[in-house]
Amino acid sequence: MPRDHLQSADRSASAAAADRSRPDAGRPAADGAEAPFLELLARGAAAEAYEQPVLLARAEGRPAERVAALERAKLLALRVRSEIEGRRRREAELSALFETAHDLAGLRDLDAVLRAIVQRARSLLGTDVAYLSLNDPERGDTYMRVTEGSVAARFQQLRLGMGEGLGGLVAQTARPYVTDDYFRDDRFQHTHSIDSGVRDEGLVAILGVPLTLGDHVIGVLFAADRRSRVFEREQIALLGSFAALAAAAIDTANLLAETREALSGLERANEIIQDRSAVIERASDVHDRLAELVLRGGGVHDVAAAVSEVLDGTVEFTEAPAAPARALDCSRAEGHAVRHGDDWIAAVAAGDELLGALVLRGHPGLDPVDQRTLERAAMVTSLLLLARRSAVEAEQRVRGELLDDLLDARDRDPRLLRDRATRLRADLDATHAVLAARLEGGAADADQEADARRRLWAAASHLAATRHGLAAARDGGTVLLLPLTPGDTATGLARRTARELGTAVHEPVTVGASAPVGRLLARPDTVASAYAEARRCLDTLRLLGRAGDGSAAEDFGFLGLLLAGERDIAGFVDRTIGGVVAYDERRGTELLRTLDAYFACGMSPARTKDELHVHVNTVAQRLDRVGRLLGDDWQSPERALEIQLALRLHRMSGVTQPPPGQH
Repeated sequence: MPRDHLQSADRSASAAAADRSRPDAGRPAADGAEAPFLELLARGAAAEAYEQPVLLARAEGRPAERVAALERAKLLALRVRSEIEGRRRREAELSALFETAHDLAGLRDLDAVLRAIVQRARSLLGTDVAYLSLNDPERGDTYMRVTEGSVAARFQQLRLGMGEGLGGLVAQTARPYVTDDYFRDDRFQHTHSIDSGVRDEGLVAILGVPLTLGDHVIGVLFAADRRSRVFEREQIALLGSFAALAAAAIDTANLLAETREALSGLERANEIIQDRSAVIERASDVHDRLAELVLRGGGVHDVAAAVSEVLDGTVEFTEAPAAPARALDCSRAEGHAVRHGDDWIAAVAAGDELLGALVLRGHPGLDPVDQRTLERAAMVTSLLLLARRSAVEAEQRVRGELLDDLLDARDRDPRLLRDRATRLRADLDATHAVLAARLEGGAADADQEADARRRLWAAASHLAATRHGLAAARDGGTVLLLPLTPGDTATGLARRTARELGTAVHEPVTVGASAPVGRLLARPDTVASAYAEARRCLDTLRLLGRAGDGSAAEDFGFLGLLLAGERDIAGFVDRTIGGVVAYDERRGTELLRTLDAYFACGMSPARTKDELHVHVNTVAQRLDRVGRLLGDDWQSPERALEIQLALRLHRMSGVTQPPPGQH
């Protein structure tokens, strides 16, 4: 193609790219549509209030563009409000659990602890009523111990026969049960006295979870509404956590009561009394230490160290696979520490999930109080592990939200963005590369595919956290924003990331990277443009058959733009130069190499023969053969451009040319 034509095409492409890069290109101005919703967010308005700016604009006859902008801003503000409310709720739940654990560690009044548990359960689940019933072994029934939000006296004084009502079903099966319409639910036995009390209270939806000690149900914790309601899985799990704390409080109170009764009735030798007092003192000491560890955010190894000191032995936390399987299963089923040779095993579990075990080494003779101490240490360990997991998941979500904001240009205050990044130990002023990653392994069904994507996102989030970068799930894959170290290249970073993510998820991962970008906050679309470039690079790798590899957009030049989308690259190459490729493969000739040199030398046979170190007649003979294979018009501008593109695609696809030979 003549040089002046190429320069003209370059200028046209540059002008088009400049138009597309303008921040306001193709988007109507918001004209401050988000301002009223920001004010609503700032003052914590109810969700209904977010309709007012839209209704007011319509009533005033504002233009349709203005109303549409307000609608979009409303939806975004409601999403932000929902996220804020969700975070507040999760923080409140975790805080309530820790506060309850603290109350349990410093147990003085059982009724006060149980009232606090019921009050917090009602508040966090947002129900009208919450209550707790305990079994009465002497009378063979169960009775109301604590109620919160109840207004009916008959309901507060209910005594239920074993197996009656929803609570009886929970006590029989030791499993949570929920009904969204109590009087229409025939899964449990209805009695006149129970139904009358429930009707007086006006309850409709009821959730009950068991209070268990080992494999014994000692009562039921309930949350109920006076309207039909579906309780979510997270709410059932939260109420179950409160039930576990309530059971532990009751167990602790019973233990203390038994100890006091034993001490008051003892008139044995002074050495026995002193020994018993020392055991109780150790239990109190470890309770105080564990409470302190929970409050200051200690780790599982801190708990093991504290219990080791109190029990005068070696306590270790081990992962579930490393613990004795039979003893671990027995401890988990019974809810108590069990002896295994000269050791003691206490399962660390949260609900149905087994997290590990606390192992007391070389201590075959263990006092019952010390055994309880080991069991409580296992419970505190499970709380700490869950808290750590929640903190990690929260940090991953925060990193993803910041990257989403950078990609979607939702928060364009550079100072706020920089402050958020600093809290995550990310430097937005450094030079970065944006990477698009996608799994290449085929999933059998939608659930397996979703699980694979979650594993990829988790691995990418961990990688981003260790590299002081950001990661988010997007477009069926994962996008990462990683800093470039001095001397590093986007290509090298992409390849390392592909290897590391592939190793983490045990499947091939293809990674495309943008060219290095700096000053991420200079323009609103900086990160979004880099992500689009990384996506094009990712598509290019997959189209060229290089799945599981990593590369940067700078490796492809303008081809990255041409290769975005679904195109039949192999078919194009075969249609354009397939005859020459086949001829070289059959004859061992160098026609492809001669074509490359011919175009590289400006279609000059004289310069081509110097490049190939052959006689000019040899070049002419080879080009004549090319003309017979491709057609007489192969040197026309249109055909020449297609042939050059096919040559480059053929070379970049990794197909090796045959060794030089004679034609």
